[in-house]
Amino acid sequence: MTTTQPIQSLSKINNTKIAIQGVDVLTPDGWVKDATVLIEDGQFISIDQATSPNGFYLVNAQSLQMLPGIIDLHGDAFERMICPRPGVNFPLPIAIADNDRNLLASGITTFYCSITDSYEPGLRSRDSARALIDFILGVGKKVLHCNHRIHIRHEEANIAGHQELCDWMVSGKVHLLSINDHLPPPGNQKRFNRYINSVKQRSSMSLEEIEKLINQVTAKRHEGDAQIQELVELAHKYSIPLASHDDDSLEKVLLSQQRQVAIAEFPATVDLAAKCREYGAAVLMGAPNLVRGGSHLGLMSVAEAVKNKVIDCLCSDYHYPSLFYAPFKLQELGLMSFEKAWSLVSSLPAEAAGISDRKGKIAPGLDADFLLISPNNSLPSAITAISSVYIAGQEVARYQI
Repeated sequence: MTTTQPIQSLSKINNTKIAIQGVDVLTPDGWVKDATVLIEDGQFISIDQATSPNGFYLVNAQSLQMLPGIIDLHGDAFERMICPRPGVNFPLPIAIADNDRNLLASGITTFYCSITDSYEPGLRSRDSARALIDFILGVGKKVLHCNHRIHIRHEEANIAGHQELCDWMVSGKVHLLSINDHLPPPGNQKRFNRYINSVKQRSSMSLEEIEKLINQVTAKRHEGDAQIQELVELAHKYSIPLASHDDDSLEKVLLSQQRQVAIAEFPATVDLAAKCREYGAAVLMGAPNLVRGGSHLGLMSVAEAVKNKVIDCLCSDYHYPSLFYAPFKLQELGLMSFEKAWSLVSSLPAEAAGISDRKGKIAPGLDADFLLISPNNSLPSAITAISSVYIAGQEVARYQI
């Protein structure tokens, strides 16, 4: 791809009129070949094959494809940037700035930073959640290129600091709320062991300290029931999308239905996923599940969900690059056309999160968040395919391909 001026100069221009020429564009109505895409003030204004613009900065994109930017509703791989080893933390500004580059390199233009609000000390504590929110919504607005939004993963058993969480929701700091319960139920040794191993990977707590924490929290786990109800009511009052997490029984699905959940994250089986969709929830699953060939927990696979038509959206979960690769994988497996598969990472997540009036499609009036990619790669991964990433009509990343 060639341009008439260097990226360093382009990145400093605000509200520039930009024309992307000679590009094959994936629109809501299908592909438009050899098109000219006009962008003004950060939004798409037209996509056609006849426009000869005047007064626009011209970008020659011949031989490239334009795809809507990826919208990631659930991603927590940033935790490994903060805490690469148990008990070893890096300063948030460094970690999240580095993570921002990883997002762009994976084609993610809107990222719901999935911050766990837990009873655990350290990485998933309330203090850590507060620091992340303050940075992302403060200084981060000046230094981060990807659209960052806040997804709070609230643990039901975390009953401390309830009013602060309510205040975050009322003040508009929370853009997605999911209700989680990772605390192992009494008597379930498999879940207990898995949880202990998980905590050990992100903290320097001893085995005895972890077991003591579990026992203390378990004894009070139902004291937060009224708090959860208030959070659900606030989510609806302030139009914050509400998500369930790991519904693995009919009782949990019915509770999610009662709460009017908009997004069902990772339901355990085809039947449960179908029940979620019946009451109107969008089913969200992890792209790593597809790329790896199945769930790392032995639950429903993405391929199985696609075959049974019980999936609506994909997310990065714990691995950002999988989200770009997944649509190509679905096409490769013959499970879905590429065009439909790409909607699982763009337009459908936008609809589920209530931002489809601004994000998720290449169409007039929407934000110009898009990728320019080189088609027909032998390995359709982000690192080999993405040429450029644009957010609000500005090129924020360019790669050699």
